[in-house]
Amino acid sequence: MTINYFTIFIRNFVNMKKIVLGLTIIIFIFLSACSTDDSTAIPRDLKLNYFVWNGLNNYYLWQEDVPNLADDRFVDQNQLNGFLRGYPNPADLFNSLLYQKGTVDRFSVIYSDYTVLEQVLTGNNKNNGVDFGLLKKSTNSDQVIGWVRYILPNSDASNKDIHRGDLFYAVDGTPLTIQNYQALLAAESYTLNMADYDNGNYTPNGHSVSLTKYDYSENPVYYSDVYEINSNRIGYLVYNGFYGAYDVELNNHFANFHAQGVTDLVLDLRYNSGGLVSTATHLASMITGQFSGEIFARQQWNSKITQVFENSGREEELINRFSDKLGNGEQINHLNLNKVYVLTTSSTASASELVINGLKPYINVIQIGGTTTGKNVGSVTLYDSPNFGSNNKNPDHKYAMQPLTLKIVNNAGFGDYQLGLAPDISVSENLGNMKPLGDVNELFLATAISEITGMSAPRPFSEEGQHLQQISDSKKLIPMKTEMYLDEAPQGLLNLINN
Repeated sequence: MTINYFTIFIRNFVNMKKIVLGLTIIIFIFLSACSTDDSTAIPRDLKLNYFVWNGLNNYYLWQEDVPNLADDRFVDQNQLNGFLRGYPNPADLFNSLLYQKGTVDRFSVIYSDYTVLEQVLTGNNKNNGVDFGLLKKSTNSDQVIGWVRYILPNSDASNKDIHRGDLFYAVDGTPLTIQNYQALLAAESYTLNMADYDNGNYTPNGHSVSLTKYDYSENPVYYSDVYEINSNRIGYLVYNGFYGAYDVELNNHFANFHAQGVTDLVLDLRYNSGGLVSTATHLASMITGQFSGEIFARQQWNSKITQVFENSGREEELINRFSDKLGNGEQINHLNLNKVYVLTTSSTASASELVINGLKPYINVIQIGGTTTGKNVGSVTLYDSPNFGSNNKNPDHKYAMQPLTLKIVNNAGFGDYQLGLAPDISVSENLGNMKPLGDVNELFLATAISEITGMSAPRPFSEEGQHLQQISDSKKLIPMKTEMYLDEAPQGLLNLINN
């Protein structure tokens, strides 16, 4: 048989061309898939920064007031990528996008580890057990004096010789000043150098207390009691934080108030810097009970989010109503009061102010003490996930943002208390005679009891020291401790926004 080498060559040549053509097509398709139009692609190294920008672009309360967050600010993704690349640190990008940071926006924060953020929001953080206030030593001085507001039970401080009303002037022998107090008090272990107070003078007394911070979960229901005075049964509650995990315990205290026939309530929010909106709504429902289903507060978001809520028929999600049940379905114990006495200071903030403002259209709120912080805005945690919720988070990092996303008004439409809620009866802390919380002769509680019963109360302490400017407190030194926030970002909105 004769072999036709020419025919074989032609056949192999044709087959080779088919293979080459096929490989060419495959390579073309692969390269096309890998080289998505630069105008829509987000490079891997910019994913984190894009999460920051995208979250604020959608949810930030002042989105319309920040030029770099405007929907039409960048022509395409490629131009946005160029902007994002100018911020190697995502925290720097976040802070650059805040509206008048430190003046208008005083509270938005970003965390590099969302587990730390979550712990703070639920009352868990490193704590030595001393809750303190900080004030200027004198009007024209930069020296700072600390005073103990209360001691947390089962903490390091609870086993030491330090109590409510004690004063300290230095940390590890270094006098506290406006310039150094934050750094000195941020240490995990330190020694407080104590002082005595006499007629406006602070004198070192040689006593010192060494303290160490440990992981601690603060129960916000600090103290409660019932006082029977004449025909009044007065319930008293010291409540120091709106943490949802303790809603059941809070409800149990109101069950006790109800069982003891409480006719009047003194709610001590002097040292309560805020927390969950839902818990504030529950507390207001426990105080009352006769308004279940009625509007306690309304949320006001940026126009983009508001329009989506309205267009999708989800306006009800912007309303917080008085309720007869907790989040777990447990029946709320309520007192059906038409008047409440609330004790406040400049440390009373956010969700505490929400309770006061939300109740005012319905019952008589008698505010005793000082003007509150003035935090009428709330936030929500934004994670790097498809819906900014806690599910399906990006595993490449642990960043999360807590930007201000909403303003809250009461049912009368009032919410402009950014300068604080002023008291009906002004009272200042008595540094020269700091009675224990719950003592009927303690100035704030005694003033409330006097208002309820008509009995005489102690005269306000008039020494210079109590009127000095309070500059901070232990909660304000911890980011997020003065927040009012929602449980989670509203779900299902992004597709509606993008469409």
